[in-house]
Amino acid sequence: MCCSYRKAEAYNVAFTMRAILKRRFAAPPSLSRRRFSWSALASRNEPESPSSSFLIEEFTRCCYQRELPAAMRAMDAMQRRGIWANSITYSELIKCCLARGAVEQGKLVHKHILSNGYLPKTFLINVLMSMYVRFGLLEEARKVFDLMPERDVVSWTTMIAAYSNAKLNNMALEFLILMLREGLRPNMFTYSSVLRACVELWIIRQLHCCIIKVGLESDVFVRSALIDIYARLGELQNALGVFNEMATGDLVVWNSIIGGFAQNSVCDEALNLFRKMKMAGFVANQSTLTSVLRACTGLVLLELGRQVHVHILKFDHDLIVNNALLDMYCKCGSLEDANTVFTRMKEKDVISWSTMITGLAQSGFSQDALELFKFMKVSGPRPNDITILGVLFACSHAGLVEDGWYYFRSMKQLFGIDPTSEHYGCIIDLLGRAGKLYEAVNLIHEMKCEPDAVTWRALLGACRVHRNVDLAVYAAKQILKLDPADPGTYIMLSNIYANAQRWADVAEVRRSMKAIGVRKEPGCSWIEVSKQIHAFTMGDNPHPQMDAIIRHLSELIQRLKEEGCIADTNFVLQD
Repeated sequence: MCCSYRKAEAYNVAFTMRAILKRRFAAPPSLSRRRFSWSALASRNEPESPSSSFLIEEFTRCCYQRELPAAMRAMDAMQRRGIWANSITYSELIKCCLARGAVEQGKLVHKHILSNGYLPKTFLINVLMSMYVRFGLLEEARKVFDLMPERDVVSWTTMIAAYSNAKLNNMALEFLILMLREGLRPNMFTYSSVLRACVELWIIRQLHCCIIKVGLESDVFVRSALIDIYARLGELQNALGVFNEMATGDLVVWNSIIGGFAQNSVCDEALNLFRKMKMAGFVANQSTLTSVLRACTGLVLLELGRQVHVHILKFDHDLIVNNALLDMYCKCGSLEDANTVFTRMKEKDVISWSTMITGLAQSGFSQDALELFKFMKVSGPRPNDITILGVLFACSHAGLVEDGWYYFRSMKQLFGIDPTSEHYGCIIDLLGRAGKLYEAVNLIHEMKCEPDAVTWRALLGACRVHRNVDLAVYAAKQILKLDPADPGTYIMLSNIYANAQRWADVAEVRRSMKAIGVRKEPGCSWIEVSKQIHAFTMGDNPHPQMDAIIRHLSELIQRLKEEGCIADTNFVLQD
């Protein structure tokens, strides 16, 4: 029995030692396997809950790995324990909220950060403010800004940029003044943001002077913003002055100046700047090519547009570039190329559909435009006001009065679009082409918005076609009330009088033009042959091949006469 007892005791000792050694030398579980049941944790007593350091460690892991639900549960547990992570970790959590559009979770993060008297660093409050700005909650961002105990340049710049982007221009400028009164010096991002809020030239000039005083005129962002804002106001010489002040070593500035000239329809200079950019050794990017395409569209340069298309193929297909390419082919009349681009676009927005519909309508393919519109209603995005304008244009040029009336009358009910003066102008043109002039006049008087000069010009053009002199005089008077120096109206009215052989009235219109100093711009046309532009201006014959051109035209006219063609003298407006 003694022997049996000793054996049992030895066995128990060995078993206990093995258990102790197993526990001592067992490998700790990895961090990735240490998961909690956060709902169970909430019901545990304090002694059984994990340590504060471990809780913060788990929260940090969730934030960096973008596990938003788990991070929010960990943050809730930290809130009950009264502990906080560092500012960088919270900024990662806010990035996660922004990426997922999680507004409510972002507000909970804000509440947690400022709870129990905890004072976060200025950096983190700036991140919170930026979060509200990007969510479009300007009032919330302003509340955070107002409660900041200390504000730095980033704080002020965030609010200035937010107000500029929201088109609250006066607020952006007011914040710049308040910032200066606080003794803070704006940086390049502050000035580039506040410049976007300027709508008056004298304010831009004052800011430009301030920029020069602090030595930021050579900064890329500031120079680009100055060029953009001058170009937006049509001050192209000022924009070019900023560009020419110093050598440009950045593509962003080149893009700004080329884009500014293209947007203001000074397309030849935009292309000239593009050539200079290439000679300076810069490689065009998608932004550059979009502006160049706009310039090609303005000058109707199909061959050059095709060359730009080749450059675009080197990049990933961007929606904005594809839309610009589509617009260029449509306005240059190359519907086959436009259809190819449209068909191959992986992503199409309402601009893509509207451009194609309008392009087909303007090129005389009205039925195709209407068929594409029907397909858009089934499988495309919701039409906008530009889409409906293209549809009305198609109906007008195809003489589809009933269809045009239907789309015009139902655009509010079907698509939630209120008709603008452009829509009224299009439907008036439709009625005018169909000879329903007095219906067009009644519609003008029924307009919800005040008729503009474009609307009355549509009626005036219809009056000319249908030779209604009295109504033409009425329409012309309405136009001249709105735009007294419009040469086109005087010329149109003079031509209508001439067509009715009312030569005394023609002379009176011409005297009125001379008395107030109105002059008609001479007509100009151009054609691209073998990648060279040939321009022709009325009354000016500087072309080196003009004699040969006139000889060839005379031969064509003679052949037309031989074929029995009789000239229409209705528009030979001489006595």
